[in-house]
Amino acid sequence: MRADLAGAAPKSIDHTAEKTVLSVLLAVSFSHLLNDTIQSLIPAIYPLVKKSFNLNFTQIGLITLSFQLTASLLQPVVGLYTDKKPHPYSLAVGMCFTLTGLILLATAGNYGLVLISVALVGIGSSVFHPEASRVAHMAAGERHGFAQSLFQMGGNSGTSLGPFMAALIIAPSGQQSRVGWFSAAALLAIFILWRIGRWYGANMSRLQARRRAGGHAADGLTRAQVGFSLAILVALMFSKFFYIASMNSYYTFYLIDKYHLSIRAAQMYLFLFLVSGATGTLLGGPVGDRIGRKYVIWISILGVAPFTLILPHLPLAWTAAASVMVGLLLSAAFPAILVYAQELMPGKVGLVAGLFFGLAFGLGGLGSAVLGRLADMTSIRTVFFVCSFLPLIGLLTGLLPNLGASGVRK
Repeated sequence: MRADLAGAAPKSIDHTAEKTVLSVLLAVSFSHLLNDTIQSLIPAIYPLVKKSFNLNFTQIGLITLSFQLTASLLQPVVGLYTDKKPHPYSLAVGMCFTLTGLILLATAGNYGLVLISVALVGIGSSVFHPEASRVAHMAAGERHGFAQSLFQMGGNSGTSLGPFMAALIIAPSGQQSRVGWFSAAALLAIFILWRIGRWYGANMSRLQARRRAGGHAADGLTRAQVGFSLAILVALMFSKFFYIASMNSYYTFYLIDKYHLSIRAAQMYLFLFLVSGATGTLLGGPVGDRIGRKYVIWISILGVAPFTLILPHLPLAWTAAASVMVGLLLSAAFPAILVYAQELMPGKVGLVAGLFFGLAFGLGGLGSAVLGRLADMTSIRTVFFVCSFLPLIGLLTGLLPNLGASGVRK
């Protein structure tokens, strides 16, 4: 890491508040990659866990719900608290919870311990995401969309690596214990996050500078309009993350059921979908910086509808192509939604990040549980048919106020 991460004090509050610190953004993005690689091992080993403990789809959904609930419920609390009292080294401490959960998951001998282990990973996530998002905001300068995209691209890349690594390391042996091999990634993340904490602590003045320089993003909007806009963003998040839940948790089962693929082959298709999602995330923020967040949300949520609607009716080769387009378009939405929400509520970076990352995890967990139950009651193919209509909720984007790329109302 460069000297930026070593903790050098800023020379000028106003000047450094505008400067993009790329080394910090890359470090926090790579930490996000490591964090989400670990987390994505959980759904990647579902077929193995299902077989080992003789689980049904409802129980599989509850595993995701156990992880997502601890992540989603605690994130807004962490964000609100650290808005008032920032704790630079909380990132490394949170990763210690993830490490503990990972080791427990590798040695779990019953279904109950699996639930506890993924809940511990969720606690680590609840600390990591709002605080890491704050670091990205601090280091962004004027390129908020770019910073959030780079940060989230790391996470999406990690999410895509999980199934790939599971297919290479865990699936061939059929041994759940090999999950413990990924403890090395958690230890590396703890080291990097400790270094980031040093920079964070030495650059707290960036937060005060942003509070003085900011605060004008929602000028012209009443509290009612801000609340209504946030409600629309929540509906859009529901559309996005319920569909993502169907892919993350059940896409492998869908491919195995409909096309008779092996577990390893199905995981590779999931990897392809997730890689396209990482690419979409990287594009969404910078494009939003240039043309405005609302237009990115339009293109992302509503523009993906033709591909989701046709996906359940395609042969295998075209299913892979359609899933790539779904991942590319749908994943571009979240950086734009998050920065748009931060522009609606300036000065509350941690709270907004905690709320929206928490909402993302909560909706993903709820979606996984609900869709798992639907799969047990009907079929896994029915799940994908029903979910194909979710992106049509993107029509609500038209009700959002028009904020410019800088957050100023037009």
